[in-house]
Amino acid sequence: MKIAITGVGSYIPETVETNSDFELHEFYNTDGTLIRQPNKIIIRKFQSITGIGERRYAKPHLNTSDLASFASERAIADADMDPETLDYIIVAHNFGDIKSGTVQGDTLPSLASRVKHALQIKNPNCVAYDLLFGCPGWVEGVIHAQAFIKAGMAKKCLVIGAETLSRVVDKHDRDAMIFSDGAGATIIEAVEEGGDILSHKTVSYTDDEAYYLYYGKSYNALPGDETRYIKMYGRKIYEFALNHVPNAMKACLDTANIEIDALDKIFIHQANEKMDEAIVERFYKLHDKPVPDGIMPMNIHKLGNSSVATVPTLLDMVRNNEIDGQQVKKGDVVMFASVGAGMNINAILYRYG
Repeated sequence: MKIAITGVGSYIPETVETNSDFELHEFYNTDGTLIRQPNKIIIRKFQSITGIGERRYAKPHLNTSDLASFASERAIADADMDPETLDYIIVAHNFGDIKSGTVQGDTLPSLASRVKHALQIKNPNCVAYDLLFGCPGWVEGVIHAQAFIKAGMAKKCLVIGAETLSRVVDKHDRDAMIFSDGAGATIIEAVEEGGDILSHKTVSYTDDEAYYLYYGKSYNALPGDETRYIKMYGRKIYEFALNHVPNAMKACLDTANIEIDALDKIFIHQANEKMDEAIVERFYKLHDKPVPDGIMPMNIHKLGNSSVATVPTLLDMVRNNEIDGQQVKKGDVVMFASVGAGMNINAILYRYG
Protein backbone atom coordinates (compact mmCIF):
# COMPACT_ATOMS: atom_id res chain seq x y z
CA MET A 1 0.00 0.00 0.00
CA LYS A 2 1.12 3.52 -0.84
CA ILE A 3 -0.19 6.82 0.50
CA ALA A 4 -0.65 9.37 -2.24
CA ILE A 5 -1.89 12.87 -2.93
CA THR A 6 -4.71 12.11 -5.34
CA GLY A 7 -6.34 15.53 -5.54
CA VAL A 8 -5.26 19.13 -5.08
CA GLY A 9 -7.24 22.36 -5.11
CA SER A 10 -6.82 25.93 -3.98
CA TYR A 11 -8.74 29.15 -3.61
CA ILE A 12 -6.87 32.40 -4.17
CA PRO A 13 -8.95 35.48 -3.25
CA GLU A 14 -9.67 38.00 -5.99
CA THR A 15 -8.80 41.23 -4.16
CA VAL A 16 -5.20 42.29 -4.85
CA GLU A 17 -3.52 44.52 -2.26
CA THR A 18 -0.37 46.02 -3.74
CA ASN A 19 2.55 47.51 -1.84
CA SER A 20 1.54 50.97 -3.00
CA ASP A 21 -1.74 50.52 -1.10
CA PHE A 22 0.30 50.87 2.13
CA GLU A 23 1.77 54.27 1.23
CA LEU A 24 -0.80 56.16 3.30
CA HIS A 25 -0.45 53.98 6.41
CA GLU A 26 1.08 55.38 9.58
CA PHE A 27 3.72 52.90 10.73
CA TYR A 28 4.95 52.87 14.32
CA ASN A 29 7.89 51.33 16.17
CA THR A 30 7.39 48.73 18.88
CA ASP A 31 7.64 51.47 21.54
CA GLY A 32 4.73 53.39 20.00
CA THR A 33 6.77 56.12 18.34
CA LEU A 34 5.99 57.10 14.77
CA ILE A 35 8.46 55.90 12.14
CA ARG A 36 9.75 59.03 10.43
CA GLN A 37 11.04 57.39 7.26
CA PRO A 38 8.87 57.99 4.17
CA ASN A 39 6.59 55.05 3.50
CA LYS A 40 7.99 54.58 0.01
CA ILE A 41 11.40 53.83 1.55
CA ILE A 42 9.85 51.51 4.17
CA ILE A 43 7.97 49.62 1.45
CA ARG A 44 10.99 49.41 -0.84
CA LYS A 45 13.12 47.91 1.95
CA PHE A 46 10.29 45.53 2.84
CA GLN A 47 10.01 44.23 -0.72
CA SER A 48 13.77 43.80 -1.10
CA ILE A 49 13.81 41.51 1.96
CA THR A 50 10.55 39.57 1.65
CA GLY A 51 10.09 39.55 -2.11
CA ILE A 52 6.43 40.47 -1.62
CA GLY A 53 5.01 42.90 -4.15
CA GLU A 54 1.33 42.16 -3.60
CA ARG A 55 -0.94 39.90 -1.62
CA ARG A 56 -4.55 38.66 -1.75
CA TYR A 57 -7.39 39.54 0.62
CA ALA A 58 -10.71 37.72 0.92
CA LYS A 59 -13.93 39.50 0.03
CA PRO A 60 -15.69 40.89 3.15
CA HIS A 61 -18.54 38.37 3.00
CA LEU A 62 -16.17 35.36 2.95
CA ASN A 63 -14.62 33.70 6.00
CA THR A 64 -11.75 31.25 6.40
CA SER A 65 -14.11 28.26 6.35
CA ASP A 66 -15.59 29.51 3.06
CA LEU A 67 -12.14 29.66 1.46
CA ALA A 68 -11.43 26.18 2.84
CA SER A 69 -14.67 24.83 1.36
CA PHE A 70 -13.94 26.28 -2.09
CA ALA A 71 -10.46 24.75 -2.14
CA SER A 72 -11.89 21.43 -0.92
CA GLU A 73 -14.46 21.28 -3.70
CA ARG A 74 -11.66 21.66 -6.23
CA ALA A 75 -9.48 19.01 -4.57
CA ILE A 76 -12.41 16.56 -4.48
CA ALA A 77 -13.15 17.21 -8.15
CA ASP A 78 -9.46 16.77 -8.99
CA ALA A 79 -9.47 13.39 -7.23
CA ASP A 80 -12.72 12.45 -9.01
CA MET A 81 -14.13 10.99 -5.80
CA ASP A 82 -17.37 10.83 -3.84
CA PRO A 83 -16.96 13.13 -0.78
CA GLU A 84 -19.14 10.72 1.22
CA THR A 85 -16.21 8.27 1.17
CA LEU A 86 -13.96 10.62 3.14
CA ASP A 87 -12.89 9.30 6.53
CA TYR A 88 -11.34 12.49 7.90
CA ILE A 89 -11.49 16.21 7.24
CA ILE A 90 -8.55 18.01 8.83
CA VAL A 91 -8.50 21.82 8.67
CA ALA A 92 -5.29 23.60 9.60
CA HIS A 93 -5.70 27.27 10.54
CA ASN A 94 -4.67 29.64 13.32
CA PHE A 95 -7.46 32.12 14.00
CA GLY A 96 -10.75 30.50 13.02
CA ASP A 97 -13.44 32.42 11.15
CA ILE A 98 -12.98 36.17 11.56
CA LYS A 99 -15.78 38.33 10.23
CA SER A 100 -14.62 41.30 8.22
CA GLY A 101 -14.23 44.38 10.41
CA THR A 102 -13.57 42.36 13.56
CA VAL A 103 -10.56 40.61 15.08
CA GLN A 104 -12.42 38.02 17.17
CA GLY A 105 -11.86 34.43 16.07
CA ASP A 106 -14.83 32.06 15.90
CA THR A 107 -14.19 28.32 16.21
CA LEU A 108 -17.58 27.18 17.47
CA PRO A 109 -18.27 24.91 15.70
CA SER A 110 -14.86 23.95 14.38
CA LEU A 111 -13.90 25.03 10.88
CA ALA A 112 -13.70 21.36 9.88
CA SER A 113 -17.34 20.89 10.91
CA ARG A 114 -18.26 23.97 8.89
CA VAL A 115 -16.44 22.64 5.85
CA LYS A 116 -18.13 19.25 6.15
CA HIS A 117 -21.47 21.04 6.43
CA ALA A 118 -20.72 23.20 3.38
CA LEU A 119 -19.74 20.14 1.36
CA GLN A 120 -23.07 18.53 2.41
CA ILE A 121 -21.37 15.34 3.57
CA LYS A 122 -23.91 13.22 5.48
CA ASN A 123 -21.65 10.33 6.50
CA PRO A 124 -21.25 10.47 10.34
CA ASN A 125 -18.13 8.31 10.06
CA CYS A 126 -16.37 11.19 8.31
CA VAL A 127 -14.60 12.76 11.29
CA ALA A 128 -13.92 16.50 11.12
CA TYR A 129 -11.44 18.33 13.33
CA ASP A 130 -9.21 21.41 13.40
CA LEU A 131 -5.44 21.48 13.69
CA LEU A 132 -3.60 24.43 15.29
CA PHE A 133 0.10 24.14 14.52
CA GLY A 134 1.18 27.53 13.20
CA CYS A 135 2.23 27.86 9.58
CA PRO A 136 3.30 24.17 9.38
CA GLY A 137 -0.34 23.12 9.97
CA TRP A 138 -1.12 21.76 6.50
CA VAL A 139 2.10 19.73 6.38
CA GLU A 140 1.31 18.32 9.84
CA GLY A 141 -2.23 17.55 8.70
CA VAL A 142 -0.84 15.40 5.89
CA ILE A 143 1.32 13.60 8.47
CA HIS A 144 -1.83 13.00 10.56
CA ALA A 145 -3.66 11.64 7.51
CA GLN A 146 -0.80 9.28 6.72
CA ALA A 147 -0.83 8.00 10.30
CA PHE A 148 -4.58 7.31 10.18
CA ILE A 149 -4.20 5.44 6.89
CA LYS A 150 -1.20 3.39 8.05
CA ALA A 151 -3.07 2.48 11.25
CA GLY A 152 -6.02 1.17 9.22
CA MET A 153 -8.32 3.92 10.54
CA ALA A 154 -8.86 5.62 7.19
CA LYS A 155 -8.56 5.25 3.45
CA LYS A 156 -9.23 8.81 2.32
CA CYS A 157 -8.58 12.10 4.08
CA LEU A 158 -9.15 15.72 3.13
CA VAL A 159 -6.40 17.99 4.49
CA ILE A 160 -6.88 21.75 4.20
CA GLY A 161 -4.84 24.82 5.06
CA ALA A 162 -6.85 28.05 5.15
CA GLU A 163 -6.41 31.51 6.63
CA THR A 164 -7.60 35.13 6.50
CA LEU A 165 -4.62 36.81 8.10
CA SER A 166 -5.57 40.21 6.67
CA ARG A 167 -8.13 40.42 9.49
CA VAL A 168 -5.68 39.98 12.37
CA VAL A 169 -2.94 42.41 11.31
CA ASP A 170 -2.11 45.71 12.97
CA LYS A 171 -2.25 48.34 10.22
CA HIS A 172 0.39 50.36 12.10
CA ASP A 173 2.89 47.48 12.04
CA ARG A 174 5.16 47.09 9.00
CA ASP A 175 4.74 43.31 9.31
CA ALA A 176 1.12 43.78 8.22
CA MET A 177 2.46 43.89 4.66
CA ILE A 178 3.61 40.26 4.94
CA PHE A 179 0.32 38.53 5.55
CA SER A 180 -2.44 37.47 3.18
CA ASP A 181 -5.44 35.19 2.72
CA GLY A 182 -5.95 31.92 0.87
CA ALA A 183 -6.69 28.22 1.06
CA GLY A 184 -5.24 24.98 -0.30
CA ALA A 185 -6.64 21.45 0.01
CA THR A 186 -5.48 17.93 -0.77
CA ILE A 187 -6.91 14.43 -0.83
CA ILE A 188 -4.59 11.95 0.88
CA GLU A 189 -5.47 8.39 -0.06
CA ALA A 190 -4.33 4.78 0.19
CA VAL A 191 -3.46 3.50 -3.31
CA GLU A 192 -1.96 0.40 -4.86
CA GLU A 193 -0.09 2.34 -7.53
CA GLY A 194 0.91 5.98 -7.64
CA GLY A 195 2.61 8.47 -5.41
CA ASP A 196 3.86 7.74 -1.92
CA ILE A 197 4.91 9.52 1.26
CA LEU A 198 8.47 8.35 1.84
CA SER A 199 9.29 9.97 5.19
CA HIS A 200 8.49 12.86 7.49
CA LYS A 201 9.98 14.81 10.37
CA THR A 202 8.44 17.16 12.93
CA VAL A 203 10.04 19.08 15.79
CA SER A 204 8.76 21.68 18.28
CA TYR A 205 10.91 24.22 20.11
CA THR A 206 9.04 25.75 23.05
CA ASP A 207 11.73 26.97 25.43
CA ASP A 208 12.88 30.48 24.51
CA GLU A 209 11.18 30.16 21.12
CA ALA A 210 7.53 29.55 22.05
CA TYR A 211 6.46 33.21 21.81
CA TYR A 212 8.41 34.35 18.75
CA LEU A 213 4.94 34.80 17.22
CA TYR A 214 2.26 36.04 19.59
CA TYR A 215 -0.85 38.18 20.02
CA GLY A 216 -0.13 41.78 21.06
CA LYS A 217 -1.54 45.30 21.13
CA SER A 218 -1.38 47.69 18.21
CA TYR A 219 1.82 49.75 18.05
CA ASN A 220 -0.54 52.75 18.05
CA ALA A 221 -2.95 51.52 20.69
CA LEU A 222 -5.24 54.06 22.30
CA PRO A 223 -5.52 54.06 26.13
CA GLY A 224 -7.82 51.24 27.21
CA ASP A 225 -7.72 49.49 23.82
CA GLU A 226 -7.02 45.81 24.55
CA THR A 227 -7.49 44.57 20.99
CA ARG A 228 -4.78 42.07 20.02
CA TYR A 229 -3.15 41.44 16.65
CA ILE A 230 -0.62 39.01 15.22
CA LYS A 231 2.91 40.07 16.19
CA MET A 232 6.33 38.54 15.68
CA TYR A 233 10.02 38.93 16.44
CA GLY A 234 11.18 38.85 12.85
CA ARG A 235 14.93 38.73 13.45
CA LYS A 236 14.62 35.93 16.01
CA ILE A 237 12.41 33.92 13.65
CA TYR A 238 14.87 34.41 10.80
CA GLU A 239 17.82 33.17 12.88
CA PHE A 240 15.77 30.31 14.33
CA ALA A 241 14.68 29.14 10.89
CA LEU A 242 18.20 29.19 9.49
CA ASN A 243 19.57 27.28 12.46
CA HIS A 244 16.90 24.57 12.67
CA VAL A 245 14.85 24.11 9.48
CA PRO A 246 17.73 22.75 7.33
CA ASN A 247 18.48 20.12 9.99
CA ALA A 248 14.86 18.94 10.03
CA MET A 249 14.86 18.76 6.24
CA LYS A 250 18.07 16.73 6.32
CA ALA A 251 16.63 14.36 8.94
CA CYS A 252 13.58 13.80 6.71
CA LEU A 253 15.81 13.05 3.72
CA ASP A 254 18.09 10.76 5.72
CA THR A 255 15.12 8.77 7.09
CA ALA A 256 14.10 7.92 3.53
CA ASN A 257 17.70 6.99 2.71
CA ILE A 258 17.58 9.13 -0.41
CA GLU A 259 20.47 11.19 -1.74
CA ILE A 260 19.94 14.94 -2.04
CA ASP A 261 20.75 14.77 -5.76
CA ALA A 262 17.53 12.78 -6.23
CA LEU A 263 15.45 15.68 -4.93
CA ASP A 264 13.53 17.40 -7.73
CA LYS A 265 11.55 20.12 -5.94
CA ILE A 266 11.27 21.79 -2.54
CA PHE A 267 7.88 23.29 -1.71
CA ILE A 268 8.75 25.49 1.25
CA HIS A 269 6.40 27.67 3.29
CA GLN A 270 6.26 31.07 1.60
CA ALA A 271 7.30 33.15 4.60
CA ASN A 272 10.01 35.48 3.35
CA GLU A 273 11.91 35.15 0.07
CA LYS A 274 15.38 35.79 1.48
CA MET A 275 14.75 33.53 4.48
CA ASP A 276 13.48 30.69 2.29
CA GLU A 277 16.45 31.01 -0.05
CA ALA A 278 18.85 31.01 2.91
CA ILE A 279 17.19 27.91 4.43
CA VAL A 280 17.50 25.94 1.19
CA GLU A 281 21.07 27.12 0.67
CA ARG A 282 22.03 25.97 4.17
CA PHE A 283 20.20 22.65 3.60
CA TYR A 284 22.35 21.97 0.54
CA LYS A 285 25.44 23.17 2.36
CA LEU A 286 24.86 20.40 4.93
CA HIS A 287 25.42 18.02 2.01
CA ASP A 288 28.31 20.04 0.52
CA LYS A 289 26.21 20.71 -2.56
CA PRO A 290 25.21 23.86 -4.45
CA VAL A 291 21.52 24.69 -4.77
CA PRO A 292 20.24 23.43 -8.15
CA ASP A 293 18.52 25.93 -10.42
CA GLY A 294 14.75 25.83 -10.21
CA ILE A 295 14.60 23.56 -7.15
CA MET A 296 12.38 25.96 -5.16
CA PRO A 297 9.16 27.29 -6.73
CA MET A 298 7.99 30.60 -5.27
CA ASN A 299 4.67 32.48 -5.37
CA ILE A 300 5.22 34.84 -2.43
CA HIS A 301 5.85 37.74 -4.83
CA LYS A 302 2.19 37.78 -5.86
CA LEU A 303 0.39 36.01 -3.00
CA GLY A 304 2.25 37.02 0.16
CA ASN A 305 2.32 34.81 3.25
CA SER A 306 -1.00 33.02 3.83
CA SER A 307 0.42 30.78 6.59
CA VAL A 308 -0.99 27.24 6.39
CA ALA A 309 -2.21 27.83 2.84
CA THR A 310 1.13 28.63 1.20
CA VAL A 311 2.44 25.11 0.60
CA PRO A 312 -0.74 23.49 -0.83
CA THR A 313 -1.49 26.62 -2.87
CA LEU A 314 2.02 26.57 -4.29
CA LEU A 315 1.69 22.86 -5.11
CA ASP A 316 -1.59 23.47 -6.93
CA MET A 317 -0.12 26.29 -8.98
CA VAL A 318 2.90 24.22 -10.03
CA ARG A 319 0.72 21.23 -10.95
CA ASN A 320 -1.37 23.54 -13.14
CA ASN A 321 1.70 25.09 -14.82
CA GLU A 322 0.90 28.52 -13.37
CA ILE A 323 4.50 29.31 -12.38
CA ASP A 324 6.94 29.82 -15.24
CA GLY A 325 9.56 27.11 -15.55
CA GLN A 326 8.09 24.99 -12.76
CA GLN A 327 6.37 21.63 -13.04
CA VAL A 328 6.19 18.23 -11.36
CA LYS A 329 6.01 14.92 -13.15
CA LYS A 330 5.63 11.24 -12.39
CA GLY A 331 8.55 9.88 -10.41
CA ASP A 332 9.69 13.26 -9.07
CA VAL A 333 10.86 13.34 -5.45
CA VAL A 334 9.65 16.49 -3.71
CA MET A 335 9.91 17.87 -0.21
CA PHE A 336 7.30 19.89 1.64
CA ALA A 337 8.75 21.95 4.50
CA SER A 338 7.48 24.62 6.86
CA VAL A 339 8.30 26.60 9.99
CA GLY A 340 6.04 28.72 12.16
CA ALA A 341 4.41 29.68 15.43
CA GLY A 342 5.04 27.45 18.36
CA MET A 343 7.86 27.20 17.19
CA ASN A 344 7.20 24.20 14.98
CA ILE A 345 9.10 22.78 12.02
CA ASN A 346 8.17 19.87 9.75
CA ALA A 347 9.02 18.24 6.45
CA ILE A 348 7.62 15.50 4.23
CA LEU A 349 9.42 13.64 1.44
CA TYR A 350 7.04 12.54 -1.30
CA ARG A 351 7.44 10.68 -4.60
CA TYR A 352 5.00 11.61 -7.33
CA GLY A 353 3.21 8.72 -9.00
